[in-house]
Amino acid sequence: MGRLDGKIAVVTGASSGIGRVSAMRFAAEGARVVVADLAMEGATTTSAAITAAGGSAVAVQADVSVEAQVAAMVATAGDTYGGLDIMFNNAGIFPDDDGGVLDTSPETWQRVMDVNLKGVWLGCRAAIPVMLERGGGSIVNVASFVALVGAATAQIAYTASKGGVLAMTRELAIEYARKGIRANSICPGPIETPLLVELLADPVRRERRLVHVPLGRFGRPEEVADAALFLASDESSFVTGSSLVVDGGITAAYVTPE
Repeated sequence: MGRLDGKIAVVTGASSGIGRVSAMRFAAEGARVVVADLAMEGATTTSAAITAAGGSAVAVQADVSVEAQVAAMVATAGDTYGGLDIMFNNAGIFPDDDGGVLDTSPETWQRVMDVNLKGVWLGCRAAIPVMLERGGGSIVNVASFVALVGAATAQIAYTASKGGVLAMTRELAIEYARKGIRANSICPGPIETPLLVELLADPVRRERRLVHVPLGRFGRPEEVADAALFLASDESSFVTGSSLVVDGGITAAYVTPE
């Protein structure tokens, strides 16, 4: 038996990186998956890969900052598979012009908040009523290690948005604990995704980030997907309101070894 047999999941930001790997991992463990992304071509590619591997998936295009599109995304889970058990709010952005508090424009600040924080809120808002109808479910929200410690480089909007995800997730966990819904966050460190590769194309900038990781390497999307799988599954049935840190030891270190 798979660890998610009989479960129905929505994964946002599933066209690449952590989202894509997580959607495929969920499906391999028996979940039927709604693969959601703003980039429909990427969502379709992920869905096709799941189907080719013997799983069940449907692709939907959704801008997580738009309420109607998020509602339609969750409705797809009900219309296609009959409900929703797992909501993995993974979609997020990190614009190049997100810098220090004096350098980041109000437009960039708002865009990051709309996707990274409002998008998670909308996902939870749409998922919870459907989960209540099924007697419960698991919400997994992607935050970041920078929600726990200051970033090595200025990124004020991203950091603030991820701190909001942590606080909101704890609030949801308490509100719905007696109603069968668990809510937890994952706080990844720097993960080798297309976004990170693009951001750290400069070898000097890459090394500046890497020196802060005690394990001496960046994480892999599969390692975050495994954390999401645990929180999504019944194996974490006594875990709610938690922040699972997957950061190679960054938040545990005052200094790093040479």
